[in-house]
Amino acid sequence: MAERKNNRKKYDVTGASNHAKFGGKKQGRSQGAKFKPNHDSKCPVSHLCGGCQYVDIPYEKQLSEKQKYIDDLLGKFGPVDKIIGMEDPYHYRNKVTASFRRMKSGEIISGVYEEGTHNVLPVEACYVEDQKAGEIIRTFAKLIRSFKLQIYNEDIGTGLIRHLQIRVGRKTGQIMVIIVTASPVFPSKKNLAKALVGEHPEITTVVQNINMKDTSMVIGDRNQVIYGKGYIEDILCGKRFRISPGSFYQVNPVQTEVLYGRAIKYADLKKKETVIDAYCGIGTIGIAACDRAKKVIGVELNEAAVHDARINVKMNNIQNVDIYSNDAGRFMVDVADEGDDIDVVFMDPPRSGSTEEFMSSVITLSPKRVVYISCGPESLARDLTYMTKHGYQVIRMTPVDMFPLTRGVEVCTLLTRANAVKY
Repeated sequence: MAERKNNRKKYDVTGASNHAKFGGKKQGRSQGAKFKPNHDSKCPVSHLCGGCQYVDIPYEKQLSEKQKYIDDLLGKFGPVDKIIGMEDPYHYRNKVTASFRRMKSGEIISGVYEEGTHNVLPVEACYVEDQKAGEIIRTFAKLIRSFKLQIYNEDIGTGLIRHLQIRVGRKTGQIMVIIVTASPVFPSKKNLAKALVGEHPEITTVVQNINMKDTSMVIGDRNQVIYGKGYIEDILCGKRFRISPGSFYQVNPVQTEVLYGRAIKYADLKKKETVIDAYCGIGTIGIAACDRAKKVIGVELNEAAVHDARINVKMNNIQNVDIYSNDAGRFMVDVADEGDDIDVVFMDPPRSGSTEEFMSSVITLSPKRVVYISCGPESLARDLTYMTKHGYQVIRMTPVDMFPLTRGVEVCTLLTRANAVKY
């Protein structure tokens, strides 16, 4: 799942709150604009943040609207199941990113960017984000002031502190704090980390991430461990996963287990299949499914993710999973050229969807089943149009509410070869 864009069409959203909404070039207003709270909403910044479009709508109605949207958009391809919602649709995000602004009084406020701008809105609490993460962010804002640290000003390129990102292992309780700085020089960073951990002893690691680029992307390429191991671990679908600062890990672990459970059910594995996990990231889907397959091949282009995926395979003492560093489409073409038989392909592309090159390689490879996990229903509709015109049919689709309080919805789709026996 990719982070959402600032300028979006209706429904074109992954459900990330605006704490996580960064990407592309900076635009719009700077950090000095005034803020007027919305007293008619549960959330005083909901009218400006753009993260939680459904925060004031009853949850059952949210699910009903998403169901209708998926039925209207995707129903022409095949049967759509009832959307799977959450029992508790609040505070589910395990990754929280905050920005900071210094007020004229000297007070440091933490919050989110106003939609389409880099104006920081003050946030005391967020309905979708982990509550402990919010507490840590507010403590860090106070420490910025007491340690006399400068907040980065992107307009003139001066200052040190760009962002703070918190990542939480929901089942392990481990917490990683990532301090994003505009320079590798970070005065008193060990004392700052010590003070932060003193206030929140549940923090297991603190990392300095160095982002010196003129960009709105949060995380840079360089990390320096200040405290702890420099990563956390979490448990998903009974397997243990290592999460580094730049690793992609689904933000709603409760619904991820639901989503992956449905994907594995669709794969219909009988311990004799060879499976490709394309766009595998740190290996979550393939590792979750490996006990039911003969062999799993994970393919990922991001080197950091490949490193974590291989560690995750070893950490879980798995013998039937291999991770390859390669472009997924190119790898699939090579496998097809070599004449290897692949029974199932899991594909979980970014919100922009797959590419014709990749889908063409899937068609050439001709697996019995393709399980497509999508966080972008509109790009899924485009890709299903291509797949169904080139020898595959949609058997079933299940929407999963991965992003309550937002318009975002994830969809798991099963496709089989058009001439295959009915699933």
